[in-house]
Amino acid sequence: MPQSAAVRFFVTAPQGTEAVLLEELRELGLSRIKPRGLGAEFSGRFADAFRVCLHSRIAGRVLWTLAEFPLRGEQDLYDAVREITWEEHLDEARTLSVRAAGSAPGLTHTNFVGQRTKDAIVDRLRDRIGARPSVSRDDPDVGVFVRLSRGRGTVSLDLSGQSLHRRGFRGATGAAPLKENVAAAVVRLSGWDRKTPFVDPMCGAGTLCIEADHWARRVAPGLARERFGFQRWLSHDARLEREFARLVERAKAAAVAEGPEVVGSDHQPLVIAAAQEHAQAAGARVQFRLADVSALASTVPAGTVCSNTPYGERIHAPDSLWQRLADALAAISPGHHVAMLLGPGSKLRVPPYATSHALLNGTIECRLARWTT
Repeated sequence: MPQSAAVRFFVTAPQGTEAVLLEELRELGLSRIKPRGLGAEFSGRFADAFRVCLHSRIAGRVLWTLAEFPLRGEQDLYDAVREITWEEHLDEARTLSVRAAGSAPGLTHTNFVGQRTKDAIVDRLRDRIGARPSVSRDDPDVGVFVRLSRGRGTVSLDLSGQSLHRRGFRGATGAAPLKENVAAAVVRLSGWDRKTPFVDPMCGAGTLCIEADHWARRVAPGLARERFGFQRWLSHDARLEREFARLVERAKAAAVAEGPEVVGSDHQPLVIAAAQEHAQAAGARVQFRLADVSALASTVPAGTVCSNTPYGERIHAPDSLWQRLADALAAISPGHHVAMLLGPGSKLRVPPYATSHALLNGTIECRLARWTT
């Protein structure tokens, strides 16, 4: 890895969360940040990218841009990939995976793009070190990403390893849990100030509550992970590992023990038990209660009510549930922020003055309806 010069990184994020990702990256002190489709690009040192891996709640992956080149066909791809100094990052003892996205002239199938990229990497390594790495689709030591767009190709290394939404502590869950980075974005978009109470009256696996608690108490989401992808590269030397270890210690020191009241409720005992197990594994300070949505009450001071509501692809909801939820929301006192994540065909009545923000939960198109009572 370069020792001091600034290099380019790309941070991926779920569709619809790009604006809050930019906000988060600025809070982390990064500079030269540029919004890009499904994420953001920044220039910096590896310590900056390490901090994103540790602290970003919204990022999916952090990618180091190794090369970008014009692309007229298959040979351009092969030649450009083979020019990259793969022997700095890989040897025969390490495993490799290649993922591809996009298209270019003569390169319309991502499987073929991935195969030709792998061929170029392997051929380079055979020439330089006389050996080749093995391929691992599930848990590679080195993850390579190839992106083809507008007649150009980009090749990157994945610092993350597993997607950053995998915090490392999820245990038992309710049906179709919300991804943690989408949940973190929803909490940010809800208008919560991290001081007043946060309430989820349909908490399911408890993901929104756990993300809210950790954000308020400055618990870095990467602290629970066993390791990141960059720690398995040949180029990740002892000096960089010491630098990363210092960042980990600072992150631990920054967390605080107490935070605002965070409460989740659900009407199913087994769901509440799973949420409690999940929160305990995460070290989150969340109160879970067995209660129907109709029991939703105002908080003092007025806080934020935020929930991932049922939708057809996730959980069937009877009409009576929508009515009870609408009545409960209408009854809370003025001054509360309300944010409801609604899926296709949602039957929840929202005020005409509510704003709507589109985002994806996995592959499901949703909207976050927001208003103040």
